[in-house]
Amino acid sequence: MDKLLLLIMAASGLSAVSSAAGLQYYFVYDRKNFTEAQRYCREKHTDLVTVDSMEVMKILTNTADLDNMVYSNNSYRAWIGLSRGSWRWSLSDTSYYKPGETEFRRWYSGRPNAGDSRKLCTGMGPYYNGLWLDNLGCGSSRHAVCADVRGSDVTFIIVTKALTWTQAQSYCRDNHTDLASVRNMAENQKVLVKIAGLDYVWIGLFRDSWKWSDGSNSSFSFWKTRQPDDNNETCVAADFSQSGAWEDWPCDMERAFICYGPVVTTSKKVLKVKFENKNNVDLNDPAVMEAMLKQLKQKLRAQGLDHNIKLSWRKQADGKVFHKEDKKTNKRRRKREEL
Repeated sequence: MDKLLLLIMAASGLSAVSSAAGLQYYFVYDRKNFTEAQRYCREKHTDLVTVDSMEVMKILTNTADLDNMVYSNNSYRAWIGLSRGSWRWSLSDTSYYKPGETEFRRWYSGRPNAGDSRKLCTGMGPYYNGLWLDNLGCGSSRHAVCADVRGSDVTFIIVTKALTWTQAQSYCRDNHTDLASVRNMAENQKVLVKIAGLDYVWIGLFRDSWKWSDGSNSSFSFWKTRQPDDNNETCVAADFSQSGAWEDWPCDMERAFICYGPVVTTSKKVLKVKFENKNNVDLNDPAVMEAMLKQLKQKLRAQGLDHNIKLSWRKQADGKVFHKEDKKTNKRRRKREEL
């Protein structure tokens, strides 16, 4: 059987593009939900991408391969590192809550309304039978309910001075334990009795605003018109059929995603591999060489190599890639090496 010499050039970082800030961006087209994508980026690179300028947005748009982002519904989207924070209590001591009590809610119908990013703080009032509203801008001055906590026991105290939510939180922490957590229906009723005759009052439930996966505090945004639009859609994807404009989506959707990391110098290796030409095909045929490249890449990925690896043929001086091995020359060379 004829032995053949195959020269392969491998270079990592095929889908990485450097930005002016010295970062590289990696499109990963294997579909994952937001949490899986975040885990992958943190293990393989730095994190899901933070988009902090229009310059970065343009780089990503120019890099995106739309053919690799075709889904059964809503194609051409890829996860970026932006997601909405969750509702949580100002009093964060987990020992204060029994199982399920941190999730107790008494929302008024249609609340919370996530369409307005300012609606991050919670109030309740007697006029809606103690139901909660999130349409109170956190900067509004209102009465508040503090909590004095002793073990599992709590006493609710009304703050009669009008304060913003942040001011009320500071006041309650300085003078009591914290803003009131309402852990169950019985406590909701106790607070309702306390606030009889008052307007809406602050309680301790708040929601983190949109945040970047890597903790960046960039305020840059590139939302589509009428986005974000739904509280159950708390993770963000860029639509590269519309210049990468952002949409909020349920986090369990599976999509392509974008990682980022520091600039890494591309490494190149030339590998010599011997093959047996059992079928006596013309391996210098462009179609045959292309098919072999695809098979080689699949095998390398199956062995755990980075999916961004790039394979290409390296032509020799005569313009060909493949040559028959000269057995006599190789035999003489081995003898010289043994001496």
